[in-house]
Amino acid sequence: MLGALSPSRAGDFTTCPLLYRYRAIDRLPEQPSAPMVRGTLVHSVLEQLFDLPAPQRTMQRAVGLLPDSWEQIAADSPETLRLLAPEGDPKPTDVAAWLATAEPLLATYFTMEDPTALEPAHRELHVEYELPDGPLLRGFVDRVDIAPGAGVRIVDYKTGRAPRPAYEQKAMFQLRFYALVVWRMTGTLPRLLQLTYLGSGEVLRFQPDPEDLEAFEGKLRALWASMVAVMQSEGWTPRPGPLCRWCSFAPVCPAQGGEALPLPAHARAGGTSGQVR
Repeated sequence: MLGALSPSRAGDFTTCPLLYRYRAIDRLPEQPSAPMVRGTLVHSVLEQLFDLPAPQRTMQRAVGLLPDSWEQIAADSPETLRLLAPEGDPKPTDVAAWLATAEPLLATYFTMEDPTALEPAHRELHVEYELPDGPLLRGFVDRVDIAPGAGVRIVDYKTGRAPRPAYEQKAMFQLRFYALVVWRMTGTLPRLLQLTYLGSGEVLRFQPDPEDLEAFEGKLRALWASMVAVMQSEGWTPRPGPLCRWCSFAPVCPAQGGEALPLPAHARAGGTSGQVR
């Protein structure tokens, strides 16, 4: 039985089949990084910002949302608290100091958009669509704007810096994925895809057309076929690359001098419950 395919899991498999296996099949725990948690924090604040009446969507109110957002994140994922008190560190980070690291990203957002002039149609929208004879595509869209005469705009916030031009198409993979799902779900082709990079104050935009998204669907089908073939052959081999230095699974990666963990029984070829998620 095959499960769902998301942009992040597709990216994991493309980067390294073993990375995908450890995250999606073995589901090994990973200690979240500071940039990752900071990104979650900023996303939460920007989502809540649009719950406020338009005149109240100010930088001051956004900063005021940080403490409650952090408490919710820490309650949902207690392991994030280790960021404030790393093992062996005698001086835990003050919560206020940690929250202050998100303020420059929020300040950049307010230089890029005027939230008082926006009324998003959807925030954190769950989308999914099962391709005929293919995978179930699934994901969460940060924001969907629908303006009369301007069509549908899909927006994703990034707390890092914008990529160099050579990597822009790769960066747009996630939004192409969402655009395809929204198009197949609703019959409406999104007019604009927008990546908002709060780390550098830059915006990356792309206007999809039917031919582009149909070609993208073909690439997803080919990727899915590769994933199924690897699952059936149990060929979860590592793919060394520049991102290896930041990988949480180096101790259990043959390419990094470790020994791969045994494949879980549910993921073995011929198993009764192996899934690609």
